[in-house]
Amino acid sequence: MSSNQPPGYGYPQGGSGGQDPYGQNPYGQQPHPQGQNPYDQQPFPQQQQPYAYPQQAPGYGQMPTDPALAGMPPLAGSGQRFVARLIDGGIFLVVLIVLMAATSTSFTDTGAFLGIELLVFAGAFVYEGLMLQSTGQTIGKKVMKIRVAKLADGSPPGGAAWGRAAVYSFVGVVPCVGFILSLLNVLWHLWDKPYRQCWHDKAAKTVVVQA
Repeated sequence: MSSNQPPGYGYPQGGSGGQDPYGQNPYGQQPHPQGQNPYDQQPFPQQQQPYAYPQQAPGYGQMPTDPALAGMPPLAGSGQRFVARLIDGGIFLVVLIVLMAATSTSFTDTGAFLGIELLVFAGAFVYEGLMLQSTGQTIGKKVMKIRVAKLADGSPPGGAAWGRAAVYSFVGVVPCVGFILSLLNVLWHLWDKPYRQCWHDKAAKTVVVQA
């Protein structure tokens, strides 16, 4: 070795050809077996992406541009609602006729007829409250495949069904203007936006949708 050539870095001076005379790695490490790389076995951890919260579609209780396409079932059509009321009303018309026949009451017997009529109205109120409270459907609504649901979350009306039934059943008994109020109530959904609610729906915060 030339005198002006610096000794090999990391190797002791002397020895043949600048090699370690002891045949050992000066760093004290054994070479890795061929084909094995510790970095292949333990890769660097990948950086985790921040969690992206899912976007929630607007649903019950929100004011979408088109409520029929905003996470809630399509709103019930006016024809469906009318036929459902017709079916339920027909049931109680039959009850009224049966009671009149059973008590031999005629339409000209004003006092007796009024008493039976009020009894039928009370029965209709209880019927609607009980049916809507648990399932959101009367017999007529089941036939027409529609239901009453809470506007907030789409669940059955629960206790609010009684307030809804009260407004529907008794708004018509207001003296002098009862018939007009009752008619306005059932027609109100034709121009109400966006949820097509009648007064009894607004009072109970409900909406009528496809079942």
